[in-house]
Amino acid sequence: MIMTQPTCSTRSWRRPGALLLGGVLALNVASAEEIIHERIESEEHDLRLVRMVSGLEHPWGMAVLPDGRFLVTQRTGQMVLIDGGEVTELDGVPEVSAQGQGGLLDVVLHPRYGEENGGEGDNDWIYFAYSKPGDDGTASALARARLEGESLTDVEELFEQDRNSSPGRHYGSRLAWQEDGTLLMTVGDRGVEPERAQAGDDHAGSVLRLTDTGGVPDDNPFVDDDGVLDEIFTLGNRNIQGLAVAADGAIWASEHGPLGGDELNLIEAGENYGWPEASRGVDYGTREPIGVESLPEMRDAVYVYADRFAPSGLAQVDSERFGEWQDNLLAGGLRSEELKRLVIEDGEVVYRERVLQGQIGRIRDVRQGPDGYLYLLNDAGDGGLYRLEPAD
Repeated sequence: MIMTQPTCSTRSWRRPGALLLGGVLALNVASAEEIIHERIESEEHDLRLVRMVSGLEHPWGMAVLPDGRFLVTQRTGQMVLIDGGEVTELDGVPEVSAQGQGGLLDVVLHPRYGEENGGEGDNDWIYFAYSKPGDDGTASALARARLEGESLTDVEELFEQDRNSSPGRHYGSRLAWQEDGTLLMTVGDRGVEPERAQAGDDHAGSVLRLTDTGGVPDDNPFVDDDGVLDEIFTLGNRNIQGLAVAADGAIWASEHGPLGGDELNLIEAGENYGWPEASRGVDYGTREPIGVESLPEMRDAVYVYADRFAPSGLAQVDSERFGEWQDNLLAGGLRSEELKRLVIEDGEVVYRERVLQGQIGRIRDVRQGPDGYLYLLNDAGDGGLYRLEPAD
């Protein structure tokens, strides 16, 4: 059993040159809704695609507040609050490293946000993942904060991976809550030493499971194993950037693989998903296979995405607005610019459909909102927040 201690940080940071006018971020942000496509035909539903906001700078993750406002992270280091026609940059974001693939990454609300639990606002925490700068590289980190007006307050750093490294790649950093109130966080292999994903004494290349205060749940799979860090839930993951906990409790993950090796995995406690010893992809430079396709002691992917899908963002549909898509997964693609629908039966992908391709560019995040509509972020210097809704 290897213990690591959470630390605290309350540093604030603002991107130079951002001008606030009356609390509203004065950037090239357009916030009037615009129908991009009146009708997109799919096999089960005809869809309307609406751009809610444009001018966001490489948006990465989003969360919907109980009052319908959106929190959106920008990889460049800002969190913005979107309220109808206004986009406001929030003060109080910790210092982040926005080099390479790093920056301010995923964001989720406490699962009981808005509920009073012994006092007003006890559960009103916003959790966010980011790349934390250090003297010898960067680390994947997790913090939480409260929203007060136009600021993040009471900022607490809950987790920092045990080893800083360079370059700024493969942070993972997707977040998802389980029904038991524990928080899953993905950490990539950091892009240079893939064998780190097989090292139990290294957070890189894993899924972590934490309490809502950043501690270690008593029933984590490796708490009695002296060779594995207590936070680790699974090993052998290259770079998970899509994570969804289904209504039945199943944990689904979209994982960036090497060339041709992007995966959909069913995440289960204590399992090893093979990277880099088992992979369906090849090296980007040499085109040589990486590892073998399968090993008996490691979990195979449920599904390998075709070509260079580059997955990011994953959601399960359970909204009555999309009645024919019940329990389907929607996976976003970066390089492919696709939104892919995956039909799951008995833990297997039995059917797939390309719902979008190219309409909004690189899809970074996919969420179902509390209103039952589907929301997308596209990864671009002039990125946007989009709503996907039934056309009829």
